[in-house]
Amino acid sequence: MGKRLILLLAALAAAPCALAEPPAAAQAEVRHLLGYLERSGCEFFRNGAWYGALDARKHLEKKYDYLVRKDLVRSAEDFIRLGAASSSMSGKAYQVRCKGGAPVPSAAWLGSELARYRKAASR
Repeated sequence: MGKRLILLLAALAAAPCALAEPPAAAQAEVRHLLGYLERSGCEFFRNGAWYGALDARKHLEKKYDYLVRKDLVRSAEDFIRLGAASSSMSGKAYQVRCKGGAPVPSAAWLGSELARYRKAASR
């Protein structure tokens, strides 16, 4: 009996943890925000350089996947705050610049689009 219990505990400890996926609404909102960024044609500033919208989407998607694996995303706001607002390396805020306009913090830019998306979805 003792060996079985030890084997069972060892197997449970070695088994990967099943993390909860973000709620479906949060997943849809984050997918929308990533697609919106990609289609925007805007530039994305991070760690001292401007990147195109596709590269920005790929970068933020990697950060989102990481946050999901760590079970840290329960809402689109979590994604924006933890992954899309600033560099986890430098701590500096990300910025978005569209059509030669003034740069704005990415958190504000994404938050504005999230509000617009939710308003349109509630109609």
